[in-house]
Amino acid sequence: MARRPIIAGNWKMNFDHIEATYFVQKLAWLLRDAHFDYSSCTVVITPPFTSIRSVQVLVEADHLKIRYGAQTVSVTSQGAFTGDVSADMLAQLGCKYVIVGHSERRKYHPDDDANLVDQIRAVLAAGMQPILCVGEGLTERRRGIELNYAVGQVDDVTRDLGKEEAEQMLIAYEPVWAIGTGLVATPQTAQDAAHAIRDHFGHVYGKATADTIPILYGGSVTSQNAMDLMDQAHDVDGFLVGGASLDPEEFSMIVRLTQKAVHKR
Repeated sequence: MARRPIIAGNWKMNFDHIEATYFVQKLAWLLRDAHFDYSSCTVVITPPFTSIRSVQVLVEADHLKIRYGAQTVSVTSQGAFTGDVSADMLAQLGCKYVIVGHSERRKYHPDDDANLVDQIRAVLAAGMQPILCVGEGLTERRRGIELNYAVGQVDDVTRDLGKEEAEQMLIAYEPVWAIGTGLVATPQTAQDAAHAIRDHFGHVYGKATADTIPILYGGSVTSQNAMDLMDQAHDVDGFLVGGASLDPEEFSMIVRLTQKAVHKR
């Protein structure tokens, strides 16, 4: 079945609320001038917590079709949890997506599998969609177990989800060795991983459910490689973009190239 492509920008710890507002305005202008069709491609940005409200105000005031989300979430709903932000708080700000399990969160914060399961359940309960990040490091790749590793990460976090919950998931395959390094997976590598993940969902939930789940690629995505990745990796439905999402012109080009590639499929 046809899945709508999704291009999500992960801003990480960049842009204050003023810079975020400027970026969204410029991105909207660039896509408007290019006559971009939002009905065939979803555009998402994930600002830092401190900028989400400013993005919300702009998106709602100007009736923009750009969607936005958060980079992580607390597993708790409220209470004495200093520094945490709940899923309900994010939903009240108009967030539609939340990144879960990014490799930087796994590395620098206690985001183990049990915690990630609770994050996903919190996101789903608040009516948002989780973007679960998985991917191998160089060690796993050199051992030739990269597909088993990525699929294992998916299974560890999603095995207890029901079918309807699984259908709300997005998966971002981000090989850790490619994040912020300038290295990028070949289209065949991205396709092999996306296909293995989709095949896993098919075995667990059935082909119909597997065919609904968007699988994104992330790892040094730029306008120079986006077209090849989309042309050759047919199980990849878009991108989770890091550094290149901080430049509105570059990000808008990736969005437009992705849409163009999907139309050719």
